[in-house]
Amino acid sequence: MDVLVLGGTRFVGRAIVAEALRHGMDVTLFTRGRTNPGLFPGVPRLTGDRDTGDYTALRGRTWDAVVDVTAFVPRHVAQATAALTTGPGRTAPHRYLLISSHAVYDDTRVTPGHDEDAPRREPVRDTEELDQETYGRLKVACEDDALALWGERATIVRPGKVAGPHDASDTFTYWTRRASRGGRIALPGDPEQPVQVVDARDLAALVVRLIADDRAGAFHAVGPEQPVTLRTLIETCAQAAGTADAVEIVPVDVPAAELPPLFPLIRPNRASQQRGTARARAAGMPATPLAVTAADVLAWDRDRGLPPLTKGWTPEQEAAVLAAYAPN
Repeated sequence: MDVLVLGGTRFVGRAIVAEALRHGMDVTLFTRGRTNPGLFPGVPRLTGDRDTGDYTALRGRTWDAVVDVTAFVPRHVAQATAALTTGPGRTAPHRYLLISSHAVYDDTRVTPGHDEDAPRREPVRDTEELDQETYGRLKVACEDDALALWGERATIVRPGKVAGPHDASDTFTYWTRRASRGGRIALPGDPEQPVQVVDARDLAALVVRLIADDRAGAFHAVGPEQPVTLRTLIETCAQAAGTADAVEIVPVDVPAAELPPLFPLIRPNRASQQRGTARARAAGMPATPLAVTAADVLAWDRDRGLPPLTKGWTPEQEAAVLAAYAPN
């Protein structure tokens, strides 16, 4: 099978490419050529720019399936579709798979365990500025256009929070690194809050299975297989680091104004962390144990030299929080 990946050199995309290659698929990458240019040296690369609408490199080429990792605004879907389906004698790909997001859901209207037919947010089309308010609504517009343009040839995968090596968001990495230091861990949230993360390799396996099976529909890519809480997640990270006996989780009631934005995995809406997985599991999505994900992220983080993280507290900030809100 010939597969075109729009993206493919960052976290989720590289996991999908690696999985497709493992299954013997012939993969072509379409990228700007700026990120990880030495990655996948044997894989053909086409250079273009979705921001400027340059899809020239796709002309005259045909693939069996397309995996779109980097469509963030509806224009991306429309322009990619035009480039892939128009031209003399052109045979359009049989499957277009869009990587969307669980941010498409209207979490004020969903219930725990909801499936892929739950209410989504209202789409937005009058901006291309991505922020906390517009990101999910722009993804809704991308989904709508993918379905309108591709019909039954469209597949939509909605990942939750993705974890694994090469994750530049630092969300899950914050907890693996923090647990590895041991001691009193300040948790600015409910330890019993449910939390869903999916290993990037499980997400990639689902994507590859869906295109191999030529399967339409929408699918949640969330995990782990067994429900966990924030407490369990942190304790699992500590076990992976060998610090389980040296960790104490300390809830701290810190005013929201004093918290870093989007503190890692702290979510007030529980239903947003309890999405149903039945459809994706039935389609063949595997379930890497959370302990394996934690160990692999910890090893990768150490291999890269433990650079400063962009999420959560620094050790100094956390010490100040503990002193102020949870003194011994």
